[in-house]
Amino acid sequence: MTDYALPNVSHDLSGEVAIVTGATSGLGRRFARTLAAAGAKVAISGRREDRLSEVKAEIEADGGTCHAVRCDVTDADDLKALVQAAEDALGLVTILVNNAGIPDAQFATKMEVELIDLVLDTNVRAPFILSAEVAKRLIAAKRTGRIVNISSAAAFSYGGHGAALYSVSKAAVVRMTETLSVEWARFRINVNAIAPGAFHSEMLAGMLERVGDMSKSFPRGRIGEPPQLDSTLLFLCSPASDVVTGTVVHADDAQGPR
Repeated sequence: MTDYALPNVSHDLSGEVAIVTGATSGLGRRFARTLAAAGAKVAISGRREDRLSEVKAEIEADGGTCHAVRCDVTDADDLKALVQAAEDALGLVTILVNNAGIPDAQFATKMEVELIDLVLDTNVRAPFILSAEVAKRLIAAKRTGRIVNISSAAAFSYGGHGAALYSVSKAAVVRMTETLSVEWARFRINVNAIAPGAFHSEMLAGMLERVGDMSKSFPRGRIGEPPQLDSTLLFLCSPASDVVTGTVVHADDAQGPR
């Protein structure tokens, strides 16, 4: 019988290599800095090169290791190139945070096909392709790994604010998490998700402009701050969650349905 430490909890990510998509702002930016602060070497991706440089500088100023890769997540070749670039610069990727996402911000009857494709390509197709690419390499190397998908409280409820497709896409992320966790369980690759409620970010700022301050309708009357997700992220990316896979953590401050 293994002699476990008491308590058997560690958030030390030394020796791990992580990719965080959508790392140029909001939750992704915080996620990248948090993983680096816990000891992981972090590859950050996004489309805005100036923002990528800013985040890289922040991480390095804090003593972390970071590699920035410009990536359009709607381009499958870019996604595969991202994993290769991260591996070439930092080593085998053992942690993946699928954070990149976009809203729809239109009612379904007014939505152009191009927007439908863009939302689904970004929110569903990209994390599926990227997860498979990372898992393939982990399996070949016989290494364990952790994948964290960022879903949303919108996957479980719909407020009618012109976000039907966004809700559908984030529900797909939940099911993706559940199914891939089973497929890769025997390889000890954990696949989990976080379903945040309303947290301050560029995406939420756009929604607040359209619908006004929604916090008054929330049970706790507030909007979350990205640092409040640090502990959830570290739990799912670290040895602390060794037996947790296929789980969706509702980090919604009681905003979602129960």
